[in-house]
Amino acid sequence: MNLIIRKKAFSFSLNKALKTSQGFLTQKKGWLIKVKDTTGKVGWGEVSPIDQKELIKCNQIINNIKSDMTRNELESQIKDWPKPIGFGMGAALAEIDCKVGKGSKEGWLNAPKSSILLDSNDSIMDQVNFIINQNRAKNTTIKLKVGVKSNKSEEALVEKILCLLPIHSKLRLDVNEGWELNQAEDWAYKFKKEPKLEWIEQPLPAENIEGLFKLSKIISIALDESLVHDFSLIKSWRDWQIRRPVLEGDPRLLLEELKQGAKFRSLSTTFETGIGKRWLHHLAALQSQGPTPTAPGLGPGWTPKTALFSKNPEIVWESV
Repeated sequence: MNLIIRKKAFSFSLNKALKTSQGFLTQKKGWLIKVKDTTGKVGWGEVSPIDQKELIKCNQIINNIKSDMTRNELESQIKDWPKPIGFGMGAALAEIDCKVGKGSKEGWLNAPKSSILLDSNDSIMDQVNFIINQNRAKNTTIKLKVGVKSNKSEEALVEKILCLLPIHSKLRLDVNEGWELNQAEDWAYKFKKEPKLEWIEQPLPAENIEGLFKLSKIISIALDESLVHDFSLIKSWRDWQIRRPVLEGDPRLLLEELKQGAKFRSLSTTFETGIGKRWLHHLAALQSQGPTPTAPGLGPGWTPKTALFSKNPEIVWESV
C-alpha cells in the first residue's frame, strides 16, 4: 500500500517562559504531518522536539522524507528516526488504522482535569491562594519547581503550601535534577509521611539511577529526564513515570501500555499543537481509567488561543 506524506513547518511562542533542565523554553518549532493511504484514509501527526540539537536533526530528516512511500518502508524507518519523528508518523498510521480517532470505538477521549504548574516568575503564594479559592470544592493538583533557591526557604514554602491545600488536593515537587543525594534524602525523610505530597520529580541527575532507586524506597519518586536518558527504564521503574508522548516515539506503544492497565504513568505536555494535543488528551483519559489515576500535566494557559491549537486537524493544518 502506498502512502502520500505531506508536512508543514510551524512555530509559536509560549505565553510565558518556562524554566526547564535545559534552560528557558519560550518558543516551539516543528512540523505537522499528514499521511493519506490509497483508500483515502487520512492520519495526522506532529513532530515537535524540545532539544535544539534534536530539532536540527529532525529538520535534516524531515526534508529528505519521500512524499510517496509504501507502508512497509515507513514502518521500517520509524524505528530508526529520532523519537519525535517516530511519534508523528506512528500517530498518523494509528489514526489510519482506526486505533484512535473517529474510526475507533472510543473516538478521541477528553482529558481529565489537569494539574496546575505554578509560575516561578510570579508570587507563588498569591497563585496558590487564587487556585485554592477557585477550586475550593474540588480536588486540585499543584506542581511547584524547587531546587532553585536555598533549602531553608523552599522547605518553608512547601510547608506553607501543604498547610493551605484542602485535604484531598495534591502537591508535586519538580526538582529538574537539581539536588545532590544527601539533600534529596533530607527532603524525602522530612516529607515521607505527608499525604498531600504526591511525588518528588527527578530530584537527582538523570544518570544517577542507583540514587533514585534508593530514594524511591523512602518516598514516591517520579522519573522524567531519566526516561529520556535511558528509555528502557520504563520496564524496570515501578514508581511514577512522567510520560511525554510527543518526545518518546511511536505512540502506539504507550497506547497499548495504557490499554493493558499499566500503573504509575503520568501524562505530561510538551506544548503541542492541536494535533499532538488530541493524543495527549486521549492518553491522559486512558490513564485516568486505569489502576492508578492521577491528574495529567496539560499546561493550561501556557499556549496561545489560535487555530494552531484547534481540535480539528484540518483547521490546524490550514493555519500554517
